[in-house]
Amino acid sequence: MSDTIISVENLSKRYLIRQQGVNGDGLRHQVEEALRLPLKRLKQQPGNREEFWALKDVSFDIKRGAIVGVIGRNGAGKSTLLKILSRITEPTTGRITIDGRVASLLEVGTGFHQELTGRENIFLNGAILGMTKAEIKRKFDEIVAFAEVEKFLDTPVKYYSSGMYVRLAFAVAAHLEPEILIVDEVLAVGDVQFQKKCLGKIQSVATQEERTVLLVSHNLQTVRQICQRVIMLHKGQLTATGEPHEVISRYMGHAAGSNAGVIDLAGFPRQQQHQLARLRRVEFQDSDGHSVLQLSRRTDLTVRVHFTVERPIQNLDIAMAVVHVEGQRVFSELYSDEHNKVKISQGEYVVRFTLPLRFLKLESYFLVIGLSDSGRHCDFVENLALPELTDESIDPHIESHRWGYVRIPVSWSPVEADADVPHGIPAR
Repeated sequence: MSDTIISVENLSKRYLIRQQGVNGDGLRHQVEEALRLPLKRLKQQPGNREEFWALKDVSFDIKRGAIVGVIGRNGAGKSTLLKILSRITEPTTGRITIDGRVASLLEVGTGFHQELTGRENIFLNGAILGMTKAEIKRKFDEIVAFAEVEKFLDTPVKYYSSGMYVRLAFAVAAHLEPEILIVDEVLAVGDVQFQKKCLGKIQSVATQEERTVLLVSHNLQTVRQICQRVIMLHKGQLTATGEPHEVISRYMGHAAGSNAGVIDLAGFPRQQQHQLARLRRVEFQDSDGHSVLQLSRRTDLTVRVHFTVERPIQNLDIAMAVVHVEGQRVFSELYSDEHNKVKISQGEYVVRFTLPLRFLKLESYFLVIGLSDSGRHCDFVENLALPELTDESIDPHIESHRWGYVRIPVSWSPVEADADVPHGIPAR
């Protein structure tokens, strides 16, 4: 038996995106479009469609019994890859060889029939995986116990909450003995305790039962913790594969061999740049002035921004923002929030600011830096990966699934008797 359970060769997926008219978005235009639709289906106009390659020439092999993480920014092609591997959609070109049954948990709502009960869906999913009724019955009690939905087992799943749905869906996918288990970010819907339970199950099915797991997650701490290998996608292409720490470091913008904690912006991609000023370099330093790639969350981070002014600027302002790895802006600040805008002549300059890290969770964040003159952009860069945050006293999985994108430290008083309630009278 070959050790390779999944083989992907030159896999590509193309979509055709219909271009909308620029000047015809009113009600009248929509009615006209509806009337023309049958004719358009008979006579397609190539000029109205644009090709979009969600995946392009992706190749990799996965060994039996491995837990493989798939990472990448939103739109990188992760979900498209999993849908192709799950046989939900067909590739445009390329070849896939899969040696075994596949169970997938891609999003809330897939895999279950809404009108059937939880009990009926367990048997339906088992049948889809090719299992006999006797095999499903043997696993039935274990599935129900893991999902913790006994009271609602004979209720149609359309009445389930998203958390109940995910619990049962994962339990079915993990316990019906597929050789390959594919899990997308959907586990983030569940509560923290159940997420830990799922991660424990993922590790056990891989190590004890030698089944293969593909896990897509923006939680890089979880990927680093449980995966033996990581695949990174960027704009539909495979850009790295290998050991978790190596691929994650590259994903965070710190390629091996680069100067630790220093990002040269000379060739950094920009959407636009004017001639007045340009960003040259960003340095991440600890409180002692040492450049760092990793930093304790209990300390502060100093960011030094080096820039060049090509021509005199009357009202220079500098903007910064911290962005969560999933794309949401956490906060932003301007130099002019604290100081006046700067009248500045030609030359080389540096500005620094300090970020208290204690309010950030143990997740991944990016920095945005911009230069402007009287509100007009001079230079603007984003996707500058902040140093990896560490905190030995905190479970990274629990921490990363707290509500919200930041963690604000609050001060708790000790629990004490309520002085406003007379002694001997129980509080109500």
